[in-house]
Amino acid sequence: MKDKPTVLVVDDEGKILELIKAYLAMEGFKALCATSGREGMELFEKGEGSKNPVSLILLDLMLPDVSGEGWCKKVRLLSDVPIIMISAKVEEENIIHGLRIGADDYVTKPFSPRQLMARVHAALRRRGGIKPAPPVLAYRDLIVDTEKRLVRRKGEALSLTRDEYHILALLMAHTAKIFTREEILEAIKGADYDGFDRSVDSHIKKLRAKIEDDPKTPRYITTVYGMGYRLGAS
Repeated sequence: MKDKPTVLVVDDEGKILELIKAYLAMEGFKALCATSGREGMELFEKGEGSKNPVSLILLDLMLPDVSGEGWCKKVRLLSDVPIIMISAKVEEENIIHGLRIGADDYVTKPFSPRQLMARVHAALRRRGGIKPAPPVLAYRDLIVDTEKRLVRRKGEALSLTRDEYHILALLMAHTAKIFTREEILEAIKGADYDGFDRSVDSHIKKLRAKIEDDPKTPRYITTVYGMGYRLGAS
């Protein structure tokens, strides 16, 4: 089995790192995360000498220790790996400058995580046709095929809405993590969504009705009171 393509994410905002990491996992990528330019460069250089080097970089321009633009220039001296800049700098001159110094794409904050994943796939296609092998996520008798976007339980296909599918895939990609309502909302709606977090409860209730034998005593999606939701026993 081939190794999953590796995406290096360099961003000092932990919340954004976790969101991107969750989406990369659902799309079949391996994520390396760094909260500083120095850490990110160490991970990148280490990968260059391995059997599974970094396939793409998601780079925040506002890093705590170095200039994101300078970091990008340094990488360009070493490699032609695709770089997607992520920044709150939305002015046209900033975007043009980023592309001129070596970025393959430029995404402004706040951003849609689904759109970001589409840009990741597009950048990899342009640079040699690297295609991630979409994983099949499994938990007990639940199977999520992220390539076909199909969900099965005990071999039977389930009909889920888009949001229900994304919630289930998110939880199944991180079986040990407790997700807050806000994190789930951001994952399914995007970082710029300003909605009512109790809508997550409604999605979970409907999802449980489709996957649980007894939704009142759930075995798959459990509530961690005061915190949020997770897959499996709380």
